[in-house]
Amino acid sequence: MGYVVMDMEWNQAMSSQSAVFNKLPIRLRGEIIQIGAVKLTDDLMPGDEFQIDVKPIYFRRMHYKVEKLTGFDKERLEGGVGFKEAFVKFREWCGEGCTFLTWGSDDKSIMEQNIIIHDLDWDWIDRWVNLQIIYNIQTQAGRNQTGLSIAMEHFEIEQTRVAHDALGDAYNSALICSKLNLEDGLVQYDSASKVLTTHNGGGECENKTATDAVEHRAFTGYSERADAFSDKALSLPLCPICGEGMKCGRWVNQGDKRYMTLCSCRAHGDFLVRLKFRLLEDDTWTVNRIMYKADSEMVEYYSEKAHPTRRRRSRSKKKSAV
Repeated sequence: MGYVVMDMEWNQAMSSQSAVFNKLPIRLRGEIIQIGAVKLTDDLMPGDEFQIDVKPIYFRRMHYKVEKLTGFDKERLEGGVGFKEAFVKFREWCGEGCTFLTWGSDDKSIMEQNIIIHDLDWDWIDRWVNLQIIYNIQTQAGRNQTGLSIAMEHFEIEQTRVAHDALGDAYNSALICSKLNLEDGLVQYDSASKVLTTHNGGGECENKTATDAVEHRAFTGYSERADAFSDKALSLPLCPICGEGMKCGRWVNQGDKRYMTLCSCRAHGDFLVRLKFRLLEDDTWTVNRIMYKADSEMVEYYSEKAHPTRRRRSRSKKKSAV
């Protein structure tokens, strides 16, 4: 198994009210504009490097904060390749069966969202490790989210690469790996992550946002799409937190073999559930089910799609009242 230390930069919408959100099948927190990565050698030192710029197709206008932080401008964005091409090249460089090491948890959720929206292979990137957790355990930093620069200062690592550059941050994270007892950290990782990222007595991650997927499962072997909806294990999901049954709305066809519904757990609130169907070479269907903890914008988005006539009537009443 190989270890790949990676970092990404991403652009974001100019506003949470941006019209682009209404055109997307998921709530996209950020669109990747750069991927940087470093392979660790057998003695866990920085090795081969990879970097690629990615041209966005949804958030085409650079957010001023992102431009200031990364130095990316419109001209550089135009020189990037499409995400699908970048993803293929990155996968070829990484090889199969690798574990991704990142500084923090944001890269994982952003990569997952970009893969989903481009309908690419999710399962290839299923092994992720947040290096902050290993660092915090081995340096007694507690629950704090330690910045990369602070960790470099702790280990007296000289800053020789540009900060807020995907390859530069990946390289610096790889240098930190060489200072950690990475093998022990990986053995202790699961138990340590539960200690450092959960509320006392809770069980929900502190750093998880409403747009992160809380469940992703694949269901296979359906001869027809209707068979999938007849499978209650797929179409009537249990709450991903407590395992209890949920009350679900109707499935909304979003086109391109995508469906969504809104399910509610009495104890843990609303979840947006999405299905993506794929026809395999043997003429059977496989279905990817992704669940998100729904915020108010997700609930409103589903309601608009599930009850479009109700929305039109509401607008008509407002006009007639004027």
